Amino acid sequence: MPSPELAFLAADVGGTHARIGLVSPRPDGHRPVTVLEYRRYACAEWPSLTAVLKDFVSQLSVGVRLEHCAVASAGYVLGDAIVNDNLPWPVSIRDIRETLGISSLAVINDFEAVAYASQFVTQSDTTPVIETSSPQVSGPVLVMGPGTGLGSAVLLPGQPHATVLATEAGQVALAPGNELEIEILRLFGRDRAYVSFEQALSGPGLVNLYNAICTLRGMTPVLHVPADVTRSAVDKSDAAAVEALHVFCGLLGSFVGDLVLLYGARGGVYLAGGILPQIRELLLTSTFAERFFNKGVMRPFLQQVPVRLMEHGQLGVIGAAGLYLDGQHAQ
Repeated sequence: MPSPELAFLAADVGGTHARIGLVSPRPDGHRPVTVLEYRRYACAEWPSLTAVLKDFVSQLSVGVRLEHCAVASAGYVLGDAIVNDNLPWPVSIRDIRETLGISSLAVINDFEAVAYASQFVTQSDTTPVIETSSPQVSGPVLVMGPGTGLGSAVLLPGQPHATVLATEAGQVALAPGNELEIEILRLFGRDRAYVSFEQALSGPGLVNLYNAICTLRGMTPVLHVPADVTRSAVDKSDAAAVEALHVFCGLLGSFVGDLVLLYGARGGVYLAGGILPQIRELLLTSTFAERFFNKGVMRPFLQQVPVRLMEHGQLGVIGAAGLYLDGQHAQ
C-alpha cells in the first residue's frame, strides 16, 4: 500500500480507450485521491497496455518513483494474464511489473471501479433520465452501461467505507419484451447457442441490432461499426439505424428495471459507458422509462428510483485508486 506521500498509477482500461492517471493518496475535496496528471489513449493505436503505461510515465511532468499501480479492466485474472475478449491485446501482469519496475499491481473490475467512484459524483455532473418526487434514500446503487461490452456493478453503502459488488449481469440471457424483439432474438439465435443482453446492449450489440433490423425489413446493411450506426441514428440518415437505437433504448430500460429489482437498488441508478452520452437526447425521448417502469406490481417501487446519466471521464481512474487504497482488489 502506498504511503501518504507516494503517488501511484491508476488505469481504467476498456476495449476502446485506456485512461491513465498519476494519483496521490491525498483526498481532493470529497474524493479519496487527487489526480495529478491524466491522459486518455486510443487502445488500437498501441501494441500493448505496457506500452501505454510506459508512454504515460515518460511524459510525466515531474519525476516520481512508481511502486504501485491499480488497473481497472473488464474480465478476470487468470495466472499472469487479464482475460477479456473485448481488449485489443493480451495483458501480462508480469510484463507491466518488470517493464515499469512496479512492485505491486492490483487488478480491479472496470465497472466495480466506476461504481465505487459514483459515490463522489454530484448531481451537477449528471443528466436526469428518470426523476422522482420523493427524496433519494440510502441503499444499493446500480451502476451499469454499454460500451465495448456491457458492464454492471452495485455500490453498497457501509462503514468505514462503501463496498462494491462486481457482477457479470451483461451475460444474463436476453429477454425480449415485444414481438419485434422476439424476432430479433430468433435471428440472433441462428448462429449462437446462447444470447446474452451484451450481444444487444453494447457497441458490437448495436451493430447486431442494426443487422437484424435490416434483415427483417429486407434492407442491405451499409453500416458496419457502432459509431456509424450511432451517428446515422442521431442525424436520422438511416432508417434501420434509427430503429436499432429505438430497440436498444427499450431493451436497456427493461434490463435496468430488472437489475434494480434484483439488487434492491433503492439508492438509484447511474448509467455510464461510452455509448449513452453520444445518444443522450435519443435516450431521453425513447421508450427507456416506459420499459423501465413496465414491471407489473413493482411499478410503484421503481417510481421511487432515480436514474441518471453520467460521463465516464476520470471515474474509473478515481475508483480504481480508491478501491486499491481501501484494500478491495483482486491481486
